[in-house]
Amino acid sequence: MRVKTGTIALLAGIMFAGNAGAHPCKTNFEKDTLDWNIQLDELVITSPKQRKELALLPVAASTVTGGMIKNRNIVDIKDISALVPNLFMPDYGSRLTSPVYIRGIGSKINAPSVGLYVDDMPYFEKSAFDFNINEVDKIEVLRGPQGTLYGRNTMGGLIKVYTRSPLAHEGTYVTFGTGSYLTSKAGIAHYNKLTDQLGLALSANYNRSDGYFINRYTGQKADKMQAVQSKVRLEWKKSETLRIGVNSLFDYTDQNGYPYGAYDVATGTVADVNYNDAGIYRRTISTSGVSVNSRKQHFELNSQTTFQYLDDTQGIDQDFTPQALYRAGQYQTQYMVSEELVLKSRRPENAALRSDRDGGMRYNWLFGAFGFWQGVDNTVILDYLQKQTTSEKFYDQSTYGAALFHQSEISNLGIKGLSLMLGLRYDFECTRMKYAGHMKHSGSGEVLSAYTPFDHDLKYTQFTPKISLQYEFASSGMLYATVSKGYKTGGFNTSFETEAQQTFDPEYSWNYEVGAKHPFLDKRVMAEVALFLIDWRNQQITQPLPSGTGSMLTNAGHSMSKGCEVSIAYNIFNGLLFNTSYGYTHAKFKEYTNGSKDYSGKYLPMVPVHTFNAGVNYSFSPSWAWLDRVSLGLDYTGNGKIYWKEDNVASQGFYSLLNAKVGLDKGHFSVSLWAKNLTSTDYIAFYFESGNSRWAQKGRPFMAGIDIQVKF
Repeated sequence: MRVKTGTIALLAGIMFAGNAGAHPCKTNFEKDTLDWNIQLDELVITSPKQRKELALLPVAASTVTGGMIKNRNIVDIKDISALVPNLFMPDYGSRLTSPVYIRGIGSKINAPSVGLYVDDMPYFEKSAFDFNINEVDKIEVLRGPQGTLYGRNTMGGLIKVYTRSPLAHEGTYVTFGTGSYLTSKAGIAHYNKLTDQLGLALSANYNRSDGYFINRYTGQKADKMQAVQSKVRLEWKKSETLRIGVNSLFDYTDQNGYPYGAYDVATGTVADVNYNDAGIYRRTISTSGVSVNSRKQHFELNSQTTFQYLDDTQGIDQDFTPQALYRAGQYQTQYMVSEELVLKSRRPENAALRSDRDGGMRYNWLFGAFGFWQGVDNTVILDYLQKQTTSEKFYDQSTYGAALFHQSEISNLGIKGLSLMLGLRYDFECTRMKYAGHMKHSGSGEVLSAYTPFDHDLKYTQFTPKISLQYEFASSGMLYATVSKGYKTGGFNTSFETEAQQTFDPEYSWNYEVGAKHPFLDKRVMAEVALFLIDWRNQQITQPLPSGTGSMLTNAGHSMSKGCEVSIAYNIFNGLLFNTSYGYTHAKFKEYTNGSKDYSGKYLPMVPVHTFNAGVNYSFSPSWAWLDRVSLGLDYTGNGKIYWKEDNVASQGFYSLLNAKVGLDKGHFSVSLWAKNLTSTDYIAFYFESGNSRWAQKGRPFMAGIDIQVKF
């Protein structure tokens, strides 16, 4: 890591930072960023599967509030990496795939190992994970397997995004901003309570970046991007017992992507981007859902219906050199529909979110059913430019599945405050792949040879149990111990060269965790700690194809991940908040032999050993008549050491980023000045190998800008 110190004095001490690792402390200064007359902590959001506040559940979890999103200038999900202990989201270079790792559990290609829900709508496809954050109320990150309640692709954990409700916010908000590298954004959001029971939210946002890295061959930026998002949300609280919501989210992204340069193992340096064919990535996502919540005297029923359409196109210089050797293209269309029903016991209204320690229902239950269908059409084209031949491969994959799940909770189990939670899920999934392809002459189009087609299906079944023992102190603190099973289905590779490479097996893990959450000093300090051990079998590992023209998944034998997480939030006095969080992950292969190479004892790739965050913010009302509020803050994050491949040859040492922000508010008008990577830290954000070559992408450099928001 190389750090330039000259820029730190520019904006030192002006970053507004929030708490990402602990239960929010009640303050008078953490206001909702849309309406400063509303306390964010008073707006409690619960999911159909959560009966309590997140801080009262036996799970290691972090919350990124709407205020933090604004004050830290978080623009996409990758920006919360390292804010949450043991969460790592590398910058892949495009939005084609978004690797997410929690406690070492993750996936670089194919289906994700960390789940994503937006307003309780599931996102299955990895290409949909990376999007701009607009009109978001909060983000919850649950660490450890969540498969008992959430099923597929939640082996490592779960990210839940909640957008703003039109029943909680009102007004029209216009936002625009600009910054380094010609970054810019503009947005408008309108929240209207049509009646006391009916609310409508409409929003549209535009984000642009000129790119951070120049392609030396073309003289143009290699990673330009522009994106457009829109949202329509309708909420109808027909009565106290019936609530209906309709959500529609749209996202379009147009970017160059792939600012990769040659990596030198001996020096740890990355050369300039230098290739002849400009990369492209175009993506359209449309996600719509209908939710229904019906409450009866002793139970409530939740229904969530979701439809998602995704269409994306990729073009990439596969050799990443000035020579015209290989060019790859991918064209993908996805359709997904899902339905989930959850029936759960209902608590008395006056104890809806409180503990059962001192009364209420001693037994709570939940039953659920989930079903989905997903269809993916994928075309992969590889041009061998010097040979004037083109490989075309066509994949038609359909997947359907169903699940039944149950969870029981017994409170005051022999001892006041002691509770037991038992959960079990049964999943069935069937996936079918139709494959065909050929090699043709690039000029004439003549088919030279045909690949052997196949039409196969794979079926998987699995039980995923979970058991938690929890003790709640009268002082609102708690201790918990959890044992849970994580599971991820196998499937088909879309890149392969032999019949044995066509498929990969399921992976599963057992997660053992103990933790504690407790407030101190009259709840001005909130501390959380968790210890975990993950026994991981048949881990799905990304490997380059022998030809170097793609990647595939294979299975490792046995892996182990263990570590800890600590977070502390301290409301020093009204207006001054300090927070810090730390995550440690020790993840290694216990048994993994790939051909003639034995990687047993090596560190797992893409897993930071340490993640660290510390922030301090101060918000006050000045005596000047021309200002209502001033917010100052500084935020520090650190990651590393990160081994990029299972051979542990290439790595990124521990590196740190310093961000800062100052906010000025007057009436319905706010201005904020922000800076990221104040120290101009030079680091590697992503690394991969293709053939016999090594490639890497540098992290984003120092940036600064200004944002303005007006409420009407």
